[in-house]
Amino acid sequence: MNDPAGSEDRKKQEVFTLRQEVSTRIQGRPLLRIFKQRQRSERKSIIPFMKQIAQLFLAFLLSHHTGFAQSSLPLAPSPESLGISSQAILDFVEAAERERKDEVHSFMLLRRGSIAAQGWWNPYKPESPHMLYSLSKSFTSTAIGIAQSEGLLSINDPVVKFFLDETPANASANLKAMRVRDLLRMTTGHNADPTFTMTRDTSDWAKAFLALPVEHKPGTHFVYNSVATFMLSAIIQKVSGKTLLEYLTPRLFEPLGITHPSWETAPKGINTGGWGLRIRTGDIARFGQLYLQQGAWNGKQLVPRTWVAEATAAQTSNGSNPESDWEQGYGYQFWRCRYNLYRGDGAFGQYCIVFPEQDAVLAITSGSKDMGAIMNLVWKHLLPAMKNESLPENGSSLRVLQAKLQTLALPVPEGKAKPQRDPSVSGKTYTLQPNPEGITAVQFNLASKTPSVRFTRSTGSYDLPVSYGSVIPGRYRAPIGPEEPAASAYAWTSGDTLLIRSYLHETPYYHEYKVVFSGKEVKIKREANVGFNPANRLELKGKID
Repeated sequence: MNDPAGSEDRKKQEVFTLRQEVSTRIQGRPLLRIFKQRQRSERKSIIPFMKQIAQLFLAFLLSHHTGFAQSSLPLAPSPESLGISSQAILDFVEAAERERKDEVHSFMLLRRGSIAAQGWWNPYKPESPHMLYSLSKSFTSTAIGIAQSEGLLSINDPVVKFFLDETPANASANLKAMRVRDLLRMTTGHNADPTFTMTRDTSDWAKAFLALPVEHKPGTHFVYNSVATFMLSAIIQKVSGKTLLEYLTPRLFEPLGITHPSWETAPKGINTGGWGLRIRTGDIARFGQLYLQQGAWNGKQLVPRTWVAEATAAQTSNGSNPESDWEQGYGYQFWRCRYNLYRGDGAFGQYCIVFPEQDAVLAITSGSKDMGAIMNLVWKHLLPAMKNESLPENGSSLRVLQAKLQTLALPVPEGKAKPQRDPSVSGKTYTLQPNPEGITAVQFNLASKTPSVRFTRSTGSYDLPVSYGSVIPGRYRAPIGPEEPAASAYAWTSGDTLLIRSYLHETPYYHEYKVVFSGKEVKIKREANVGFNPANRLELKGKID
């Protein structure tokens, strides 16, 4: 190793080697047998041997702690063994924290079928699913490819073939000409994306989609269209009698070890298809590895090779700017990237990037306002660092990288645990003026041993636990929709101002509450880090009765 502290580096390398040994050999093989064989072969004394046992057990625990247990992919002894420098990965992580502050939630980098590096910024965890938004589309596309191989459909089938009852009697020639292939390529012929309008205004999305005017000949006009992907989900349900989630579970999710996936459901019990899937970072990485391996997994062809090739090729033009990763061509719900790469991606920075020539996959989850900026960090730091041959081990860089990855955390508010002057707010109930979320009252219970903020609506009250200096788990309850896991922290930034940050850590979002007290009155301004509309901002005013 290229490090003066050679002894310590060798120990570090041994731990990583042992971790890999656990991952590849522990299945179906007694631990005692492993220990005895190592003892016999290496002729060690009992004390070093017991140290080996402790190291192996620690490696096993570390593997579970880092989320490695969720993956059937081995953890490499070091990035250098896969032809990537630890320093390059560290540079990527530090650049992400510096240039895209508070945005990246997790990443997993695979090379040559092994994990080169992985990290989660607390409170995001390896075992927690993450909202994928439009990265869901690539999974929907995969279902269509599998269904075609099973003879359930052809991508050359007209769309109206599957919706005889929902198709208007006066269907236009363009609508009749629309094929499944056009849904996949986002070339349905619509002049603009109708997703937001259509999903708000109807209880039968398929019927509403088919009633839309089709201004262009299908196949000739690219418009990104999420409800086109919903129609693919509806087709899967029509031909299989199962929801998209049910259809993919035995064919894709279970073979890849993707446990407990969830998918949002539209009216009539149809999975949304174009968005709404939640899985873990490691699941995203394995999906990318499946595509890198041409649809094969553990000796089985889960997805036809021909489908992988077609789906990830440029099936339609979506622009001509050579510097844009959104204008390199679009496949079947996959984007082409610069540098001959391809990806699935979702709003606010959910990525599954496949590097065919480099034999690599990168999964990222985040909450970013600039998705291109995160990809540019990948192109700058990681892509050029992928070498054809293994690199010399660099124990010092590896040590620094591992220390960094084990302590990743998103920030919490800075300030004091208590205000310099007591505004006497704890335990007081503030009655709020009418507001879009229907919150009628708020109570700050900060003097309690378990601090919390209580929100009250006409439907009831709920407590959001908060903590000083670190986040504490709880639940966030929106006016509509399911509860979200949340992890929240607070600090007093001045004598009358309280700052709360609440990470909704299965989503790209966090909420920041700025609470200003003035006598018996309170003003609360809540903002989200990212969002589609101004509804992510909320202002509340109230007073003590």
